[in-house]
Formats: sequence, structure tokens, C-alpha cells
Amino acid sequence: MTDKDIRENKTLVLGVGNEILMDDGIGPKLVNRLRKNFHHPNLHYENICLGGLEIIEYIRDYRKVVIIDAIKTTTGTPGDVYLMTPDDFKETLHLSTFHDVSFLTALELGKQLGFDIPPEILIIAIEIVEDTLFGESFSPEIQSKYDQIYREICSFLEPALYGEASI
Repeated sequence: MTDKDIRENKTLVLGVGNEILMDDGIGPKLVNRLRKNFHHPNLHYENICLGGLEIIEYIRDYRKVVIIDAIKTTTGTPGDVYLMTPDDFKETLHLSTFHDVSFLTALELGKQLGFDIPPEILIIAIEIVEDTLFGESFSPEIQSKYDQIYREICSFLEPALYGEASI
């Protein structure tokens, strides 16, 4: 059985970020918590701390992908949760990087190279405070809202992961 055979009927829930850089680790920490609470044979969970072209290798061949990443905007409030698709994509901290191509460019390039890019991609971005200081705990603003953020993400994911709803 090939990787493609294993992936093609599954949904990947992908946490993006670095767990030792305070709020930047929110994606992987949320995915770890989801892994404990959402069990289904068609779900696969991964955590990575990279973006750009490298992410294509992780998402290729899946039917659906849910990416959870941190974001810092000028107008957001820490703990805000944004739902995006590639069509209305905002730059999250890892999906686009100054040292690589943007996420949208990577998707297009992957398609042009013949990779099986998932037809359904949902990006969940959480507004954070601190992503440059080492620390395994969240900033006080994010820590105080962590359970609320988790519940909000669950409310988005449950229909998409268990039902027939499209992400």
C-alpha cells in the first residue's frame, strides 16, 4: 500500500508552529488536544514547524486538510479565531514565509508539478501575542482564552470531520 492509498480517503488535521515559542505553538498544541478527543479512522494528525513549499509534501494526496496556525494582524484581538480557505487566505505565521514561496504559490506549483492537492483545504488561524520568545506556555492573553479557542475550533470541525459537511 502506498502513501497515496493511505491518504486519499482521509482528512489531515495539521498543526503548524513551534511549541517552544510561546503562542506560536498554539497550532500543534490544539492538534495534540484534538488527537486525544476526535477519533475516527479517516482522520490523521500531524504537527510541523515549516511552511512554503515544504508543506506540499505533508498535504498531498489527502481528500481534506485542516491547517491550524497562528496569525498576527494589526486589527485582531488575541484569541480571535479566523476561518479561511485558500480563496480568501490571509498570511498566517508559517504558511507564508519570507524565505520561501507563499502558501498559495506553493499550492499552484504543486498542482503544476502533478501533485494531488487536496480539493478541500480549511485554514484556522488564531490571533496571538508572542511568537519570538522561548517558552512552552502561552502568553496570559492566550492562556486565559485557550479553552474557549479549543471549543470554537471543535464547533467548526465536528460537522466537517464526522458529518457530510464540506469544510
